[in-house]
Amino acid sequence: MADIRNNFIGIKSPNPFWLASAPPTDKAYNVVRAFQAGWGGVVWKTLGEEGPPVVNVNGPRYGAIWGADRRLLGLNNIELITDRNLQLNLQEMKQVKKDWPDRAIIASIMVPCEEEAWKAILPLVEETEVDGIELNFGCPHGMSERGMGSAVGQVPEYIEMVARWCKQYTRMPVIVKLTPNITDIRYPARAAKRGGADAVSLINTISSITAVNLDSFSPEPSIDGRGSHGGYCGPAVKPIALNMVAEIARDGETRGLPISGIGGVTTWRDAAEFLALGAGNVQVCTAAMTYGFKIVQEMIEGLKSWMDEKGHATLDDVIGRATPNVTDWQYLNLNYVTKAKINQDLCIKCGRCHIACEDTSHQAITHLVDGARHFEVIEEECVGCNLCVNVCPVSGCIDMIPLAAGELDRRTGKVVQPTYANWTQHPNNPMAQKPTPVQVPEPAE
Repeated sequence: MADIRNNFIGIKSPNPFWLASAPPTDKAYNVVRAFQAGWGGVVWKTLGEEGPPVVNVNGPRYGAIWGADRRLLGLNNIELITDRNLQLNLQEMKQVKKDWPDRAIIASIMVPCEEEAWKAILPLVEETEVDGIELNFGCPHGMSERGMGSAVGQVPEYIEMVARWCKQYTRMPVIVKLTPNITDIRYPARAAKRGGADAVSLINTISSITAVNLDSFSPEPSIDGRGSHGGYCGPAVKPIALNMVAEIARDGETRGLPISGIGGVTTWRDAAEFLALGAGNVQVCTAAMTYGFKIVQEMIEGLKSWMDEKGHATLDDVIGRATPNVTDWQYLNLNYVTKAKINQDLCIKCGRCHIACEDTSHQAITHLVDGARHFEVIEEECVGCNLCVNVCPVSGCIDMIPLAAGELDRRTGKVVQPTYANWTQHPNNPMAQKPTPVQVPEPAE
């Protein structure tokens, strides 16, 4: 059986599945239930400085996006950091860590961007003997308007500065949680590394408005007829999160920086994809809020079964395996040619492939053959775009078949070449790399 024990920057847990800092980790009651269900660790809901508690709204805090089958695809959250007393949170954290020493507990922290504020809270957190801290530089609503959260995470200089303060004033490992609400995720990641951070976690939620009520004309969730932007999370953000994790994992300046992957992790497969792109573990929120804490049991068993099937003994056999295969578009092989092929035995004659291709793509799928409803790929028109595969409701009905070197591409009339060629070398590229001219010496007299 595969060994999925996790060691992330020296923080050990029985598996790589942690609950992210959010409502599911708001108090000891939740965290204990999570540990009983099998979660390997938690990031406690974000703590603020001592003083009057944070004030949350008393009405709806979530908006939602659903699929056609009412499956939850994304949540918009306008809740703020914990509104519980700091000392109560600290007491509970200390007790839970004492009772569950084999589980990871991380304290998420958000205080004003002032050295004294961080200097004051860090010893209090350290006294709980939790395993590390996560600097919440990601929250895009409510706290950012107060100069915290993503207001810090969008300024690399601030990230570096606060990370350096934390490394100075605590013995605990420091994880910097990054906001996706930025043009290039590599810059804040580089800043975190320069500041001495032990790791980064990403992504935090995406600034969003998920819906507008067309009766009241108020954004959802609506508070007395008004709405606000919130933080978007759930399965719909996974592609954005995977890309940002990969960007950090393959960047020359941040390569090797440990990453805790967050964003739409709902199944073991989602987790495996984050690990393959370089994440050392994963954090989960929306899936737990949708299906309950026991969903982790399916994640654990699914990951183990897949690793056993593929011969992966430990997580180290998976982490980062896909990172070298992520490249920029300009380096993709232009001599790789594929054509769609429809399995007529599996085809249910729904016609979705034909409609999609006919209306929006390359008119490369027949509709009728000898007057009968029949769908076949017209190879002379197929560019291999894969759209038909993605819209087909029958798994495995349409495959993309590569043409072998030496075969004729009927669309272009050219023979497929066995060599690798990319855009940087293409004659249509005005910036194409030219061969270095060879200097031919003049003949001796």
